[in-house]
Amino acid sequence: MRDYIDVTGKNEDEAISKALAQLGLDRDDVSVEVLERAKSGFLGLGACPAKIRVYYGPEEEPVSVKADPVREEAPKPCPAVPEKQERPARRERVPQEKKRERPAPEKKERPAELRREEPAAVQPGSLGEEVDDEKAQAIKTFLKGLLEHMDSAAEIKVYLPEKGRYKVVLEGQGLGALIGRRGETLDAIQQITSYAVNRDGGPRVRIHLDAENYRAKREQSLQNLARKVAGKVVRYRRSVTLEPMNAYERHVIHTALQDYDGVTTYSTGTDPNRRVVVAYDRGEK
Repeated sequence: MRDYIDVTGKNEDEAISKALAQLGLDRDDVSVEVLERAKSGFLGLGACPAKIRVYYGPEEEPVSVKADPVREEAPKPCPAVPEKQERPARRERVPQEKKRERPAPEKKERPAELRREEPAAVQPGSLGEEVDDEKAQAIKTFLKGLLEHMDSAAEIKVYLPEKGRYKVVLEGQGLGALIGRRGETLDAIQQITSYAVNRDGGPRVRIHLDAENYRAKREQSLQNLARKVAGKVVRYRRSVTLEPMNAYERHVIHTALQDYDGVTTYSTGTDPNRRVVVAYDRGEK
């Protein structure tokens, strides 16, 4: 069983922050189980802090190996010793041959299904040719001015993979500042760009902004997290509430676990603190 610590706070977010600071880990490295939810009480009376349990460390479970029972055998009778026992002749030592050096064992590759595959980078060619229509020009104009204020020289490329949806790719060096912690900055730039382009009227379009193939990597990370949490829910038969996520990330979690036996998912709370709950499905055997 993994190690865990119990932490309390005014609310769940504060308790999680305390635990991460205490462990020196990121949110993706731990799983959280809510033991008690915070209660505000009445006029300050009966208030109760939130209490959570944070699991961390490797998930390998020790495998118990049962030793074969030892059979007790009856002592064998000692053979009769003759009165005069001749001393055996001394054996001559035979020089041992030098041990042959064994070739180093070949390193076996892990099976393909056990290897962790990295998400393939989106190639510009797979999106077709760049577009330069009115909406694309508006996107480039707005983003160029915004990136100048952010001291970024990222190159802007706009594609139209399907009608009404523009794929915007930022290319260049050091784009981490444009992505931000868990894509928060990238999401904000995407939202502002969408508002600026669609406020002038005309057909409304969707804008999907990406940099350094972050979207595909984040999606795979969420899918791995979903399967890991679902395994714990089935094992311990307890629901787990995930961290607050935007609508797209919640959709990834729901989709990843829609066919997972023994669990069900639903969202709770209001944005921007809306969360996914992975619950144990007692209807499953």
